[in-house]
Amino acid sequence: MQIKSRDYFLITLSALFIFTSCKKSNTQGRHIPKNAAFVLHVNGESINSKLPWEEIKKNEAFQSMYADTSLSAYMRSAMDNPENTGIDIKNDFIIFFQKDSAGDYLSVQGVLKDAAKFRQFNNEVHKTTTETEKEGIHFLSNDQMTASWNKDKFILVMNEHGKGIPMNMNDSMPRFSKPFHDRDLNALSSQLFALSEDNSLAKDERFSQLLNTKGDLHFWVNGQTIGEGMVMPGPMSMVNMSKLYEGSLVTGTASFDEGQINADIKSYSGKEMGELWKKYGGEKINNEMVKRIPSKDIALLMALSFKPEGLKEFLKVMGLEGFANMGTNMYGFTLDDLVKGLKGDVVLSVSNISRDSMGKHNFSVLFSPSIADKASFEKLVNAGNKITKEKLGDTAPSFIFHNTSAEYFAIGNNKADVDAYIQGNANNNFPFLDKISGNPLGVYINFQYLMNSMQPSAISDSLSMASYNASVKMWDNLLAYGGKFSDGGISEHIEINLLDKKTNSLKQLNNYLGVMAGIDKMKKSRQVTFEVPIPADSIKTK
Repeated sequence: MQIKSRDYFLITLSALFIFTSCKKSNTQGRHIPKNAAFVLHVNGESINSKLPWEEIKKNEAFQSMYADTSLSAYMRSAMDNPENTGIDIKNDFIIFFQKDSAGDYLSVQGVLKDAAKFRQFNNEVHKTTTETEKEGIHFLSNDQMTASWNKDKFILVMNEHGKGIPMNMNDSMPRFSKPFHDRDLNALSSQLFALSEDNSLAKDERFSQLLNTKGDLHFWVNGQTIGEGMVMPGPMSMVNMSKLYEGSLVTGTASFDEGQINADIKSYSGKEMGELWKKYGGEKINNEMVKRIPSKDIALLMALSFKPEGLKEFLKVMGLEGFANMGTNMYGFTLDDLVKGLKGDVVLSVSNISRDSMGKHNFSVLFSPSIADKASFEKLVNAGNKITKEKLGDTAPSFIFHNTSAEYFAIGNNKADVDAYIQGNANNNFPFLDKISGNPLGVYINFQYLMNSMQPSAISDSLSMASYNASVKMWDNLLAYGGKFSDGGISEHIEINLLDKKTNSLKQLNNYLGVMAGIDKMKKSRQVTFEVPIPADSIKTK
């Protein structure tokens, strides 16, 4: 039987699609240790299509740097066109942070377009570097950094001094799992070039899946690597923290779209924590509780759904059940009362922001959990009253009010709102509710309402007012929702909405950061030279 050329083409195309879709390895992770603490992947092609270099050159911060008379001719050439450095800026970039036996280091990796230009660039920038070559890899090094490259790829590595994650929460200065030592950066660069696939992220299916997700940026946070060296203070040292960070991993993709910044995040955990999330994770937020909020002027809202039984099981896994029972018994209730009393729905809101005649801002905070067993929940309320009395004496704070119905408890700083919530007469169908409903977690922040409510006073200086105006013209709101467990992890979506809905958000960020950098420069100049205040309308807000 003969196969027509059209059919042959379709079969070949289908086979290619299946092969690429099922591909479990990747090339971007080839020179990244498989236990890297943090990885950022930058999609150079996508970023450059959304924000061409000519747009960046219009940025006020860029123009300020370019005008610096101390800038060398070569650096000015690189700023004119980054490809003068020999780097292919329209290809992938990798930035990763790692902890090892010698301390912490940072690496930047990318693809070369012209190795000779890259060598010249590094020689011009680092006048004191020493150049060597070994097995086809070139090195330019100083005490703190090594630039290494072959004909196709470059790897920069640099020591990190005291910039890592604090390891002892009681200390004001960061403590690290291992002290910093001088290291052979050339040897480290060679190790990264020669890293085997089995010891890299090239064969990690989750990393491959992440990079195959369409987006401008991808990030990877290894909670286990970060947590393994952490030293907990005081009694917390008795907590089995390894249960929290074993197998912990957060991956995410960010995209700069028209009028929006979108991020999709997936959180993985170890076997025990994963089973807890899978079994006790919530189903969907209680829309009725959200609609009960009496004010339509919402600045912030968080709604959560969970299974209270999971609290007790979590404490068991962490080895804290005994301590928790000792603490609750002191106030007349048990963990079982907590589980029986809570139904598993929670709402928190901040609304009705205003300013009084003295210029002081007022707002209404409301917190409400749903009630399962009223007798058990009453024990929780009594415990709260007892704690308040112990801390503040017989006189309860005049700004805290609470009320209860058969289904809900509400506490807040505005009695009228608390009572109205319990009465349930409001039925506010907030415009954001459609997006967050159906998920175990929903968050909404109204930047416009917050900023307009917190507008600087008439006596504010012109630069502060210019900064405020630039922000008001930029930010609209934030929505976050998700929390469902699937494919071994919990998924969440975050979207930041901008006021300009037609321009891609990367261009808007470029303009906004340029304006803010210009304002900051003027503030510093004013501090030094005591300049006369500049009229707010003289500041450009693109």
